[in-house]
Amino acid sequence: MRAPAWLAVVSAAAVAAVGVALVTQHRWDMMPCAWCVLQRLVFVAIALAALVGVLLPSLQGRRLGAVLVGLLALCGLAAAGWQHFVAASSASCAMTLADKIMGATGLDSRFPEVFAAYASCADAKVNLLGLPYETYSAGLFVLMLLVALRVWRQPR
Repeated sequence: MRAPAWLAVVSAAAVAAVGVALVTQHRWDMMPCAWCVLQRLVFVAIALAALVGVLLPSLQGRRLGAVLVGLLALCGLAAAGWQHFVAASSASCAMTLADKIMGATGLDSRFPEVFAAYASCADAKVNLLGLPYETYSAGLFVLMLLVALRVWRQPR
């Protein structure tokens, strides 16, 4: 598969991840914490970054998209890791880095149905099909990072 196709798949997967998160929130009442919605924001940013690589036909454009996707995937992986290993053990997510980032963007008040945190980290600690919820996003971030590396290494 060519680089633009790989990046289009990454973009679609990132949008789908946010879609699944919204379904689990609004249909299954799995309320998100600040770290959850931060990961949603990272997925949206990855979708846009991947589109940069799709829409810029040059090798440099594709590589720019790949670099952005890779860096954002690392950020998302860090957020998922922090949520799993640190935040899930705390009773409150108030005033954490995730809270501050989401507050600074204003997205939590502009689009609360997507980006507002409605649960503490401890309350948002749920399993989905036997795995902690954040494990799925961490796995997807890893896959996106691997695709970004593949696109970066493609010669044309």
